[in-house]
Amino acid sequence: MNEAESAITQVADAIHWGAWVHAFILIAAGVFLAVFARRGVTHFMKDRGSRHQTVMLRRLVFYVILGVFIMAAMREAGFAPDVLLGAAGILTVAIGFASQTSASNMISGLFLLVERPFEIGNIIEVEATIGEVVGIDMLSVKLRTPDNLYVRIPNETLIKTLVINRSRFPIRRLDLRVGIAYGEDVERTKTLLLELAEKSTACLREPRPFVLVRDFGPSSIDLQFSFWVLSAEVLEGRSEMMVLVKKALDEEGIEIPFPHTSIYAGSNSKPFKIELLNPDSPFQAGDPNANKTG
Repeated sequence: MNEAESAITQVADAIHWGAWVHAFILIAAGVFLAVFARRGVTHFMKDRGSRHQTVMLRRLVFYVILGVFIMAAMREAGFAPDVLLGAAGILTVAIGFASQTSASNMISGLFLLVERPFEIGNIIEVEATIGEVVGIDMLSVKLRTPDNLYVRIPNETLIKTLVINRSRFPIRRLDLRVGIAYGEDVERTKTLLLELAEKSTACLREPRPFVLVRDFGPSSIDLQFSFWVLSAEVLEGRSEMMVLVKKALDEEGIEIPFPHTSIYAGSNSKPFKIELLNPDSPFQAGDPNANKTG
């Protein structure tokens, strides 16, 4: 009798270990199929959708397939499906109460997925942070700043704050402020600036560049020189045009004034008395004895 019971126990143990082996095989097969399906989605969506949609669909397919095989593996190992579903429900409720912020970020991520205010590869600005979008997940968006910093922004923040997409459209307008002295010819300066735009390879011919008089500043007449460039050439286009403007104004003898203040006491007031001191006088700027009294 003892030998029969021992044999039955050995068979049961063998069956139990065999079930676990089958479970691990199912999980390995699930990982393999999930990776293969993810690559297939990438190939299928190559010319049919944006990078954002491709990434989200890849992850959805991967986790759905992997989840199905994990459930099958756990059932093969002897776990009842109703017990698994009940445990999953309880775990979901507990996690929901413990991570309300994460749930809010996930819901915000769904809104971002539907609205699509930006995509992977776009340059965006969020709360004075500018960077290239390198990742869009259900909880956050990842940016790479121009100085190669990694920035993670929660999705909830992107829903609540102002987001500027700097590369949504293929072209952008650059506005340069050019100040000239009051004694200079404004029309001549406008013609010179427009000629620079015509000669520059960075400026687009359409829409056409233009020059406006914006203000009579404290020290200069302020002009707005506006021209259009490709979104990918904004920094280079601005820098190149500023160098050309400075060089052209210098060659034409057009003064770019620095801030200064003029004192005017009125026509009925006497002029301020200005006296040039004797070079040998001790009371001159820079003399260490200038503040001494003798």
